[in-house]
Amino acid sequence: MLGARKKDAGKSETTAIDPLRNLGIQEDEDVKKMLQGSSMVKVRSPRWQKRRTLRLLEDGVTVWCQSHKSSSRAKEQQSFSVMEVECVREGCQLEALRHMTGSESTKRCLTVVFKGPRKSLELLCQSEEEAQQWARGIRTLQERVDNMTHREKLDHWIHSYLSRADENHDDKMSYEEVQRLLRMINVDLSDQYARSLFQKCDHSADGHLDHEEIEVFCKELLKRPELDTIFIQHSANGFMLSTDDLRDFLKEQEEDCSVTHAQSLILTYELNKWAQKNHLMTPNGFTMYMLSKHNCVFNPDHARVYQDMTQPLAHYFISSSHKTYLTKEQMTRNSSTEPYIRALSHGCRCVELDCWDGDGGEPVIYHGHILTSKVPFVEVIKIINEFAFKASPFPLILSLENHCSVEQQAVMARHLRSILGEKLLQLPLSTEKSKCLPSPEDLKGKILVKGRREESAGECSSSSSDLNSSDDETSVEEGRSKKKKDGKKAGVSKLSPELSELVVYTRSVHFKGFDQAAKNSPYQMSSFSEREALKLIKDSGVLFVRHNSHKLSRIYPSGRRLQSSNYNPQQMWNAGCQIVALNFQTPGEQMDLNQGRFQQNGLCGYVLKPPFMCQPDSTFNPENFGGSPGHRPILLTIQVISAQQLPKPKREKPRSIVDPQVWVEIHGVPIDNNKQKTHYVKNNGLNPRWNCTFNFIVRVPDLALVRFMVEDHDYTSSNEFLGQYTLPFTSMQSGHRHVPLVKLDGSSLSPSTLFIHVKFSACLDVLFSSPGPTG
Repeated sequence: MLGARKKDAGKSETTAIDPLRNLGIQEDEDVKKMLQGSSMVKVRSPRWQKRRTLRLLEDGVTVWCQSHKSSSRAKEQQSFSVMEVECVREGCQLEALRHMTGSESTKRCLTVVFKGPRKSLELLCQSEEEAQQWARGIRTLQERVDNMTHREKLDHWIHSYLSRADENHDDKMSYEEVQRLLRMINVDLSDQYARSLFQKCDHSADGHLDHEEIEVFCKELLKRPELDTIFIQHSANGFMLSTDDLRDFLKEQEEDCSVTHAQSLILTYELNKWAQKNHLMTPNGFTMYMLSKHNCVFNPDHARVYQDMTQPLAHYFISSSHKTYLTKEQMTRNSSTEPYIRALSHGCRCVELDCWDGDGGEPVIYHGHILTSKVPFVEVIKIINEFAFKASPFPLILSLENHCSVEQQAVMARHLRSILGEKLLQLPLSTEKSKCLPSPEDLKGKILVKGRREESAGECSSSSSDLNSSDDETSVEEGRSKKKKDGKKAGVSKLSPELSELVVYTRSVHFKGFDQAAKNSPYQMSSFSEREALKLIKDSGVLFVRHNSHKLSRIYPSGRRLQSSNYNPQQMWNAGCQIVALNFQTPGEQMDLNQGRFQQNGLCGYVLKPPFMCQPDSTFNPENFGGSPGHRPILLTIQVISAQQLPKPKREKPRSIVDPQVWVEIHGVPIDNNKQKTHYVKNNGLNPRWNCTFNFIVRVPDLALVRFMVEDHDYTSSNEFLGQYTLPFTSMQSGHRHVPLVKLDGSSLSPSTLFIHVKFSACLDVLFSSPGPTG
């Protein structure tokens, strides 16, 4: 293994080029097994089975899956990072394979579910113990990487590249290997500078970097001169930060600047014992502090559930998925249980189930009338039962698009009751009628069914059209289609009493105007297509906000979005719509905004709306042009200083170096929408510097999101996405902060970051126009 050179039998010496050392898992038995490799059978169906060798590479995070395919896409699929894994499930998850292998072989099965659109990896191991070792090993590695400090991640990152650059595996670095390393880590240094850096570290002058020389080289490469500048600016003597110096810095950061807090930071981040004892912070200690989670742009207090969770459901934005069962676009892709795992694992609190009659009396889930595969309803409910509350304890809503016969509706009801058990809400929490919905706190740990309900005589009456078994989205489309064909109203399907009575607080009805809705029970809700919602926002925005102060509204994408693209969710949140359903399987700016919106409040999937949107007599206008409730202008000044360890956009261009530029965007009410960009820095993805300053006026900060997007500038084609980060305006910390970049699918790009400075100022001049970048 690279980084371990034998001294004598049974003993090994860890060298400088050893990524596993930074992970601290060299002696873990499960990881040792993964490093040795295992022969497994990759299974896609009872007919498609291929033997593969899986092995953990020396970087400690990449698993190699041996294959004979030679295409570039196939080669990408031959490996995966443990940080790309959503979860590892022991036991066989393929229904057909379960019947084929039998109960004993099932124990040898292992399923790796990925975070993005990549298909799960179904594996048949040689023994039950081997399957358990790989499952435990992947979880161990994930936990270790998750708990690493940013500095540890940097060390692991650079040592992983060192390992790959050491072509002859002699644990030394020649100048040619150093040049290869520099290309790998995305920086184009002049030959003169690269050679001088090499010679500076080559203390032995033998033309190779060895052991301590490699460590010196890494430190030189990862130097942060911008952090050194900040340190010197605040150090009275230029060498150390006294407690008072650190307090002054904390005051500028608008943080707790008490003596107690300053000294606690010194004890936490300062590694020099003498400095600790004398309440001083060295440059190294300051760098450790600045790279910590404490200095992320996202307020760490908002990483827990900090909002009032006792208000009615209608007072919250609710993370919601559309066509949850699809793995990609709706026209031709598979239906699967895996997207439910991904959505629920990311705090989604409303998932959709398109239910149709299946063979053998068992309902299935798929996109009807289109070439998508089918997944048994019972399998989806089992997955929901397993993952419903792993990421959030607050209520989960099952949005049923019900196209089933009465008989199979009864089967659905039986599965819901038998599998979900006490988690399934079957009766109101109180026998007394309420004028408002219960709260997320009241419904903690409960699963709600959203669908049609046949109202009893004592409840609000519904017309026959409201008793169609199908929910609004598809029934409206089918109704329109049928009207076009024969000029008649679409036929009415019957509801199963068993399924109908499971619908308690989320009863679907057609929207017939705000006046009629105001007379109905607060438990009734309506779904709107994006076009219908936008029309209501434009024509009756204030009334829509008032409606959403006490009623739930679900918004879904237009049926014309055949590629499962997404609409802009911000427009719907501006009107107070709670269940803004997006295609989670389609990455892009819209899903970035969704991830940013629900990053706060502990990722629980519920975000409390601003108070001015929760009043039944609210005068807030979602087409806000200033002066209405929620209008409190703030001047936001952001200086984009630098970036660190940016990725390369294409694996097939290993020698290319990125030319990064940064966009800073505000998404909110129409008057707040704005974006500005830096210039691009040529040939530097390791540590580009911009020092560009942008000013934004944010009139309704309670609704605004801030998005940072980094792209690779290209003269001849469109710029390529490198990474992004989105967060609520109200969750931003002021001062010098790091922005942790994420991939297109929302997974971490660590250790890739931006380094910025944030300042909030009171703003009286609402007519202020944002100037271009400075610096």
